[in-house]
Amino acid sequence: MRAKILYFITAAVLVVYFVLVGSRGLMLLRHGTWLTVTFGVAVLILPVIGVWFLWKNTRFVTRANQLGAELEAEGGLPVDELERDKYGRILRDSADEVFARRKAETEDAPGDWRSWFRLAVAYHDARDTPRARKAMQRAISLHDGKPVQA
Repeated sequence: MRAKILYFITAAVLVVYFVLVGSRGLMLLRHGTWLTVTFGVAVLILPVIGVWFLWKNTRFVTRANQLGAELEAEGGLPVDELERDKYGRILRDSADEVFARRKAETEDAPGDWRSWFRLAVAYHDARDTPRARKAMQRAISLHDGKPVQA
């Protein structure tokens, strides 16, 4: 829940920033000289890229949460069997052991979105965020019946 609140606060701050930057870009465009119009266009590109990035991430998070809810309803969410240190951080050896099992499960059923979801969680626990994201994207694609790249 804390992560959701933080995400919404960050998204709201970004939207305010996009509005402020966009208004400055429009002011530059209205000024009308070739230099201010050029800068205005350049400034307006930033909020467009930012809105696209925010939209893509929000869609990704929403879809991942939907898959998690569906997997939970089926009783297929991975059980937290990770060992932790006294500060609550996951021990690397424990994460690697669980990861090896999840990877083998995914290799046995490469077309199953559930195994890819669990692999994404294992990557995340092993602190490999880029691979966790790619595995989750594959789980989403497989769930939606979309073609996946190898």
